[in-house]
Amino acid sequence: MSDLLEVLNFGILLYFFSINGFYLFLLGLSLVKIRTQSKLMKTFRLTGQYETDQYKSTSIIVPAYNEEENIISSVQSLLQVQFHDFEVIVINDGSSDQTMKRLKEHFELFELDRVIPKVIEQQPNKAVYGSETFDNLIVIDKQRGSKADALNAGINAARKELVCSVDSDSLLEPDVLNKLSIAFSADENTIAVGGIVRLANGCEIENGRIKQISTPRTFLEVIQAVEYLRAYLFGRVGFDTLNGLFIMSGAFSIFTRESLINVGGYDKETVGEDVEMVQRLHRWYRENDIPYNIKFMSHPVCWTEAPTDWDTLQEQRQRWQQGLAYSMFKHKSMIFNPKHNLLGMVVLPFFLIFELFGPIIEIGSYLLFAVQLFLGIVYFEFAVLFLIATVLLGIILSISSVLAEEYTLRKYPRIGDVFILLGGAIVENLGYRQIHSWWRLQGLLSYFRGTMEWGVMQRKGHDRIYKGHKNEFASQREGIHKAWDFIVHWRYWIAIGLINVFLIAIIMAI
Repeated sequence: MSDLLEVLNFGILLYFFSINGFYLFLLGLSLVKIRTQSKLMKTFRLTGQYETDQYKSTSIIVPAYNEEENIISSVQSLLQVQFHDFEVIVINDGSSDQTMKRLKEHFELFELDRVIPKVIEQQPNKAVYGSETFDNLIVIDKQRGSKADALNAGINAARKELVCSVDSDSLLEPDVLNKLSIAFSADENTIAVGGIVRLANGCEIENGRIKQISTPRTFLEVIQAVEYLRAYLFGRVGFDTLNGLFIMSGAFSIFTRESLINVGGYDKETVGEDVEMVQRLHRWYRENDIPYNIKFMSHPVCWTEAPTDWDTLQEQRQRWQQGLAYSMFKHKSMIFNPKHNLLGMVVLPFFLIFELFGPIIEIGSYLLFAVQLFLGIVYFEFAVLFLIATVLLGIILSISSVLAEEYTLRKYPRIGDVFILLGGAIVENLGYRQIHSWWRLQGLLSYFRGTMEWGVMQRKGHDRIYKGHKNEFASQREGIHKAWDFIVHWRYWIAIGLINVFLIAIIMAI
C-alpha cells in the first residue's frame, strides 16, 4: 500500500511541476517574441506602411444572438476601425429580443435586393439590409442556427479577402486591423492570425471606444483579468513561438476567406467552433502539403465583457472544456503524429494530458492528499512539495504574467491597477483555481454524456460594466445587485473557505 501511495504521490508532483514549469518556459519564450513584435510594429509605423493600400481588404463578421444590451456600442466600435478597405457584416441569428429592432432603428437599415450564394451550408437568410448612414455596414437577418452557422453565413456574404470574426459584445481598438494585417503582409503563406482579448470590465467607454483602461473591481472579474493575461498574452504567444498555435479566441481572430472555404466553414456540431477551426486548418493544410502559417500577435487588442457572476462563468468554462474535448477527439489522429511536427508531438499531447484530462488528475490529487491527511500518513517531504507544486508555482506563474505584461506592453496606466492584478494573481490560487478545475471536470463529463450546451451568457451591457456612466440610482442598484449576488452564490465562498482550511491543514501538517 505504501509503495502504491509513493507512486501516486510522485505522479501528482510530476504533473504539477511539469504543467507549471512548461508554462514558465512559454512565458520566457513569449517575452522574447513580444519584444520582437514590438520592434516590427515600430518599423511598419516609421516607414509609413500603415498608410499604404498594400494590406488585404477585410470583412468583419459579427454573429449576434439576443445581444440587445451590447450590439449598438459594439457595431459602433467596429465602424470606427481605422483601415483603408473593410466592411462590417452583422448576422442576427434568429434573436428573440430587441437586437434586430435596435439595429434597424439606430443604423437606419433598409432591405437590399441581394442574393448571397451558399458557398458554405447555412440556415436560410430572411433578409439582407444596408445602412443609410454607413455604406460599409451589412446586416443579415437569418433563421436560428448556431454561432457557427451565423459565422458561415458571414463568410458567404463576405466580399473581402480576409474575414475577421468578432463577438457581438466585443470592442476593437481603432488600429487593430492594421496591426493584424502586418502578419499577412510579412508572410504570404499566413492564413490566420489571432490577437489579444482583454477584459473591458472596469474600463470607461465612450461612443464605442475604450476611453480609460482600468482593472475590474470585483473579485471574480479581477481573477479573470489575470487568467486572460496568462492564457492569451503568454500562453498563446509562447505556443506561436513553437509554431504550434492551437487555440485562437472566437471573440477575435482573422482568417483568409479562402482558407475558411477550403475546410468547409465552421463546424456546427460543437460549442467550441473556434478551437475546432484552428485544429482543422492545421490538419487540412498539412495533409494537402500546402505551405501555411497560423500566427498570434500580442499588440492587436479586442476588449470583451467577461462574466460577472459565478453561474455564468461556470457555464462558460464548462463549454470551453466541452469544445476542447470535441476538437481533440475529432482530430485525434494528429496527436503524437510526427507529420505534424511540434504541434503533433508536443503541443497536442500537452493539451491532451494537462488541459483535457488535467481536471481529473487535479481533483483526484486533492482528494488523495485529503485522505492521506485525514489518516495521518502524510510524509513531510511530500507535503512541502505538494504545497509548492499546487500553490506556490501557480502564484509565481500568475505574478510573472502580470509583471511581464507591465514590462512589455504596459496597457494599465496606473500602478494601482497593477497591484490589484498582483493581488488577484495570489488569491486566484487559494480556492478559485481548485473550483475552476471542478468546473472543467464537469464540462469533460458532460461531453462524455453527450450533453454539450451553450448555456446563457448574462450580459450587463457596455453602459453598465464600465465606470463613468453611473448615476446615483444606478450605483445603488449595483450595490444591491452585488450584495444579492454574494448571497445567491454562497456555496462558492464556502468552497473557497474550505479549500483554504485544507491548505492551512497542509501547512500545519508540515
